[in-house]
Amino acid sequence: MCLILLAWQAHPDYPLVVAANRDEFHARRTAAADFWLDAPAVLAGRDLEAGGTWLGVSRGGRFAALTNFRDPGRNKPDAPSRGTLVSRFLAGTQTPQEYLDQIEASAASYNGFNLLFGDRHSLWCFSNCGEGKRRLDPGIYGLSNHLLDTPWPKVARGKSALTVALQALPDEAALFTLLRDDRVAPDEALPRTGISLEWERLLSAAFVRMPGYGTRSSTVLLMDRQARLRFVEQSYLADGAVGERVEKALAVALP
Repeated sequence: MCLILLAWQAHPDYPLVVAANRDEFHARRTAAADFWLDAPAVLAGRDLEAGGTWLGVSRGGRFAALTNFRDPGRNKPDAPSRGTLVSRFLAGTQTPQEYLDQIEASAASYNGFNLLFGDRHSLWCFSNCGEGKRRLDPGIYGLSNHLLDTPWPKVARGKSALTVALQALPDEAALFTLLRDDRVAPDEALPRTGISLEWERLLSAAFVRMPGYGTRSSTVLLMDRQARLRFVEQSYLADGAVGERVEKALAVALP
């Protein structure tokens, strides 16, 4: 993912609300969100080149999503796929704290990442780029390709829009509208992450559109107080036009 907006225990009826965009090269092979044949409890899209995913849930109420940390000067071409950090948690049985112990031991082998993950009881953020682990308090959060709540323009705008969109639930239309925000930030507000100024401009929008690369899908996830999950993934074509839409609803298998 390149933008994850999240409300944790911030709505009276929906303890978890997620609105997220996945930006990727359009040539990278991807499967739309579905339950996995090799891990039937997992509902997620799938990267068909490395086998992992960027965001998903499980029938047991587990959630995980990941963004890359943008730092091209520290890229390791032989690093393992970061998407497996999401899929292993979704398919596993460890508590979030046990999973933290596992990934902390190997975090340095990966390129930079931020991992959001948890269950119905707790939500965590872990980064291998200096911030480490953090248990999230109730609130509104935004994550792009830096650390949690770094106030990049699309993160700040997105958090404000999410706060408003929560008032319209269970109608998720406003969540998809904020994810389609293609406004580019002014140059003076752009971060400097080691890429060209042209790319900084293009990537400053919540919805990215450029030749060969852009927002491939938007995902909205709602979990209510009765542990019912609604998962909606809207895919986009290379020109930004609307593509396939997947909608799934499931009741979390409570212990």
